[in-house]
Amino acid sequence: MDNVVQLNNVGKIYCMGDQRVEALKRISFSVRPGEFVAIMGASGSGKSTCMNILGCLDVPTNGEYRLAEVNVGGLSGNDLAEIRNKKLGFVFQGFNLLARTSARENVELPLVYARVPAAARRTQAMAALAQVGLAERADHYSNQLSGGQQQRVAIARALVNEPAIILADEPTGNLDSQTSEEIMGVFQKLNSQGITIIMVTHEPDIAAFTGRQIIFRDGLIVSDAVNTAPRVSSAVREEA
Repeated sequence: MDNVVQLNNVGKIYCMGDQRVEALKRISFSVRPGEFVAIMGASGSGKSTCMNILGCLDVPTNGEYRLAEVNVGGLSGNDLAEIRNKKLGFVFQGFNLLARTSARENVELPLVYARVPAAARRTQAMAALAQVGLAERADHYSNQLSGGQQQRVAIARALVNEPAIILADEPTGNLDSQTSEEIMGVFQKLNSQGITIIMVTHEPDIAAFTGRQIIFRDGLIVSDAVNTAPRVSSAVREEA
C-alpha cells in the first residue's frame, strides 16, 4: 500500500441559510503507512473539517478521499459506518468512556459492534490494554482511573480492531503537561511499532512529538513539513 490516506483536491462547502462557507478549498495531501502526523491551525482554519472527512464522519463536497485504497466518496451511510469500525480508531479529548463499565469492557466495545465472540473480545482487549501499559487496571471503572489512565483506555479501545489509522482529536487537551507527555510517549511507542497516527492539536509543544506537521489557515494548507528531530517523551527515553 503506497498511501493509507490520499486527499485529491478535496473541498467542503457548508450552506447556512443564504451564506456559503468554504471550509476547505481543494486541499491535497497523502499519508504513508507508519507516519505520525500533526494537523494544526487556529479555530476556523479547516483542520476540524479535514479531521471529520478523514474519520468518515463527513464527506467532501468535491474532490476525492481514498482511505486504505477505498474511495470513500461513493459509500452509503452503512458503508461509512463499517469502514469507521474496521479501518479507523478514534481518540478524543474527552475520553468518551462509559462510566459504569470496566476498562476492559470499554475497550471491547468496537469488537461488540463487529460481532466478535466474547472470549476473543476479552483476549484482544487485554492485549490492547497491555500495549498501553494498563493491563493491571482492566477491571477498574472510569471513576477509579486518573485522566491519563482514562486516555490510555481510550487509546487501547482505538487500537483493538487493528485499524489502518488512529485519529486523535486534541488527545491531551484535558491533561496536565506531565500527563500529556506520558500520553505522547504512548503514541510514540505505538508509532514505533508501525501504527499510523494522525492527530489534531493546537499546541506546538505537543505537535513537536510528531514526525510531520501540516498547518491549515482559512481552508488551505499553508505548510506541510517533516519534523527531522521530533521531541522524545521521557517515558520513551527511559525505555531506550
